[in-house]
Amino acid sequence: MKHVILFACHLAFISLAAAQTTPRQLFNGRDLTGWKGSGYELKDGAIVSTPAGKVLFTEATYANYQLELEYKLASGGNSGIGIHYPGMGDAATSGIEVQILDNSAKKHKELEDTQRNSSLYLLEAAKKDPALPAGEWNKQKVTVIGSIIIVELNGVIVLRANLNDLAEKNPEHTGVMRRSGHIGLLGHSDVVSFRNLQITETAPPANVDGVRAAGFSPLFDGKTLAGWKHDPIKTSEWRITNGILKHSGKLGEPRDLWTVKEYGNFTLVCDWRWAARGPQQFQPLIQADGSYPSGADGKPLTVEIEEQDSGIFLRGHAAAQVNLWNWPIGSGEVYGYRIDPEMSPEVRTQATPKVRADYPTGEWNRTMITLIGDRLSVSINGRVVIENAQLPEIPARGPIGLQHHGAAIDFANMWIKEF
Repeated sequence: MKHVILFACHLAFISLAAAQTTPRQLFNGRDLTGWKGSGYELKDGAIVSTPAGKVLFTEATYANYQLELEYKLASGGNSGIGIHYPGMGDAATSGIEVQILDNSAKKHKELEDTQRNSSLYLLEAAKKDPALPAGEWNKQKVTVIGSIIIVELNGVIVLRANLNDLAEKNPEHTGVMRRSGHIGLLGHSDVVSFRNLQITETAPPANVDGVRAAGFSPLFDGKTLAGWKHDPIKTSEWRITNGILKHSGKLGEPRDLWTVKEYGNFTLVCDWRWAARGPQQFQPLIQADGSYPSGADGKPLTVEIEEQDSGIFLRGHAAAQVNLWNWPIGSGEVYGYRIDPEMSPEVRTQATPKVRADYPTGEWNRTMITLIGDRLSVSINGRVVIENAQLPEIPARGPIGLQHHGAAIDFANMWIKEF
């Protein structure tokens, strides 16, 4: 498959498309289900940080979204909202902190502009401070779209920033390099209350008109599971949010989701990302020919990774799965062919990715899969990882399947073009 075809199709997905969005509650008002951390208590339907409170963060991770909440500071209070937090380290620098601070307090008079209320802590200063006096509820909104962050306070936009620009200016700040992560409440030994926390997740931008003009049809309509085999009870772990098809990560039957229609020759484009952290596990290194290198003891060499595993089945064939995972070799490999000892060395090598093109865990990846006859090409984030690989004995037609393998995963912008 020509590189130019893959590249041109990727270009069709660059610009924004408007979509109606619906928020979801991050805090149920009763308990801390879905959150991790200590030093926080519940009072009158609010989350209240105590002097012992440090970081309280969501179990799920997020990429593109709009976060809305209300907060109330005591006089002189200090807190923060953490975004892109990896779940460890200082949340203000391993992730990004949107500062919550009583600017009027005398003890804060000497702080830098980037440490004041609604600023991105140590990165970008808020231009205004329309905060209400200590003891009153403030409405905060944080919008994250790729590298763009917009902060609003009480209906006033107080900050717009591009993380790419800030990363160039602050190379020592690891958090500004991140584009996804947990959302957290960052305690600073002060009593601060939070309520009405809700999030509106959004799919990555896509040029719908351009994709249609290129001859693609939606494989997922962004609103329903029309065209997919599903049962409201048996497929309950799959749900749809603002154009995103999400799997919770909970094991169940059936694990996988299959199209009703069968496909022969096609190009499939979709976005996907890991929606929660995975367990640490040791997995084998893989060489360019698909084999496992061995150490001095004769055992396969391994490396510790964050285990994430899913995939896209082609033509209903279990062996023809384009893997989505976090192994060192990267996504795109065709596991069933790479490990099959009955396949020729050439086939096994072709089924092994040329390069790891995955973005960091939690970020959206754009993948293109082209299958013509028994020849497969795969590109991830604009880079060709599998090129014209032969898949012997693959059926001429069959359904497409989304595999669930125990990891919380999101899919979006799924389009297909038949040949």
